[in-house]
Amino acid sequence: MRPKKHRTTGSNDLFRSRLDQIINMRHELVLLAGRVDWDWIDGEIAPLYSDNGRPGIATRFMIGLLLLKHIYGLSDEGVCERWVHDPYFQFFTGEEFFQHVFPHERSDLSHWRKRLGDKLERLLAESLRVAHASGALRSQDLKRVTVDTTVQPKAISFPTDAKLLHAAIRGLNRLARKHGVRLRQSYVRVAKSAAMMAGRYAHAKQFNRHQRQLRILRSRLGRIIRDIRRKTEGQAALEGAFALPLSRATQIGSQQQRQRGWKLYSFHAPEVECIGKGKAAAL
Repeated sequence: MRPKKHRTTGSNDLFRSRLDQIINMRHELVLLAGRVDWDWIDGEIAPLYSDNGRPGIATRFMIGLLLLKHIYGLSDEGVCERWVHDPYFQFFTGEEFFQHVFPHERSDLSHWRKRLGDKLERLLAESLRVAHASGALRSQDLKRVTVDTTVQPKAISFPTDAKLLHAAIRGLNRLARKHGVRLRQSYVRVAKSAAMMAGRYAHAKQFNRHQRQLRILRSRLGRIIRDIRRKTEGQAALEGAFALPLSRATQIGSQQQRQRGWKLYSFHAPEVECIGKGKAAAL
């Protein structure tokens, strides 16, 4: 059944202390609680419940716990333990009087995350709205978003020079076959062998031999680029089809391992950026 809506009585209790009388009402969590649109969040989550059965846990309580968990970097157990002795946590989750016992089970957080599913995106939207309304986030800050993640699925391999050169050669050959451009020589077998040997020499720390294989790959890539340009010259349709791939291949062929500035890290996914040691500036 749908959770009960959060209600406050506004009355005093002889044997219990009201939280708004014992905490600093200018605390950051108190101010944040007043800015979050709890009714909107409740309306977004209500359709996930049926109209029958026992009423669910109040939306503000569970959503508040999830927000506190991520704000302070706590585990499920940690946020539940801190809730018991932190009156600001209790106020943020909608409690009116100080509680000495956690009113629910820790596993309820896991059940809630499973129930929410993609509705967690609504929490992100509300967080951004609150940050923008409070002035903590400016519109220009949203032009570019940096995602810090341990695992991000992407169909690219580690961007070594040999792999990039080999990928550019294979990509141009695929495109040439697709558009019926007959190349003088494909260099597919030579490039595969050179890329394989470059990896072995680098692993064995035989860097002179490694650089020799990279020169082979660069020279073959350059030959393919020049061959395609000669055979597509004057044909507007083919020139348009090859313009972007040729520019990527040229960039890959000219860039160096430790150069400064922008680099291309994938032939088929040019939007990918490589961050070294967790620092955006260490490219």
